[in-house]
Amino acid sequence: MRNAIWLYLFLFIAFFDLHAQYPILTPFAISIGAAPSFIGLMMGMYSITHLPGNVIAGVAVDRLGSKGFIIFSLLGAGIILLLQAYVTDPWQLLLLRSISGFVIAFLSPACMALLAKMSNDLKQQGKLMAGHGLVHTIASVASPAAGAYLVAKIGFTTTFTFLGWLLVVTSLLAIFFIKDIKAPLSSSPAPIADAVPVVIKPKPKLQPEGTGIPWLIYLLPVGLSCAQGILSFEIPLLAKTTEAMMTTGLLFSIVSLGALVTLSLMFLNNLPAFQRTLWGAFSIAIVYFLIASEVAIPLTVLLFMVGLAKGVTLPALSTMLIELSGGVKYGRTFSILSIATSIGAFIGPVAAGALRNYVSPYYIAFLLLMTAITILPIIYSKHLRTAY
Repeated sequence: MRNAIWLYLFLFIAFFDLHAQYPILTPFAISIGAAPSFIGLMMGMYSITHLPGNVIAGVAVDRLGSKGFIIFSLLGAGIILLLQAYVTDPWQLLLLRSISGFVIAFLSPACMALLAKMSNDLKQQGKLMAGHGLVHTIASVASPAAGAYLVAKIGFTTTFTFLGWLLVVTSLLAIFFIKDIKAPLSSSPAPIADAVPVVIKPKPKLQPEGTGIPWLIYLLPVGLSCAQGILSFEIPLLAKTTEAMMTTGLLFSIVSLGALVTLSLMFLNNLPAFQRTLWGAFSIAIVYFLIASEVAIPLTVLLFMVGLAKGVTLPALSTMLIELSGGVKYGRTFSILSIATSIGAFIGPVAAGALRNYVSPYYIAFLLLMTAITILPIIYSKHLRTAY
């Protein structure tokens, strides 16, 4: 449990640091001469360069453990932020963001695999994943507004320098306080000498070892990250001045506040992960449709509703994948999840930058999410029949 607390603490700092950049990267890119279409490409490149890191992490985390990759990601991202403070050309920023996308790609699969290894009980694993989501959300509540406030007070260069050193120091502390776990913990007691042997029938696994999670399951995280990428692209464009960044930073915080509300409702973890994933994603799709339709509902209310649905969906999706994995190869499972997330995060801002003059990007997110939601029950039920 102590290991989980330290991991949550370092994750909080990392997420706070990374989310603080959301409302300021687009204005910073514009300040050095980047066009909106170039900004979409930059955000997409950051996501697509996750892929090689995700692929490497899929094998390496299971073989070598999580600790080294967590330290590498935090240290690498911190150094790149220190360099980013002195960027003067959009292409330099594109290069650094692309490298940053690669080094940070190891963080999520490594952390989630380490959390999953802390227990072999599905309910406890679900709580650990919910804790991961809760830490992520708490960090992201204040960080966008904090990032915008820092830029307004001390400028882009000093802000990036501060955030970079924060990550570097965190990575050094992780060396001493994070302990790796090579294999899932066992909930059964150790054998006692001269005791009468007892045959315990193992609990059936939802996903037998040797079979894989259906690839179409991962269409949902593609849709979810595409929707998030579109939101991350569109909201900062609302800021026309440095002072307006405070407003856009608060909009990101409103999404996180909504997620914090539902993540705090721990009784939701007692509901089946599949149902939470399905209905949470459906709710996100509906809200994106409402945003695209420009209904007479304040944007702040709609963004809060997006957060409410995300707080249900994201931890449930992780728990569902743990169930389907059958308790083996967590590194590979969460690596593929990260790959799917990276693909969606690439599609979202690139499509938004290219098509926003012709169609609302929020419609794109709605259509992709509804496609994934329609396919998910079919694939899930078919997989259960095959597994048994």
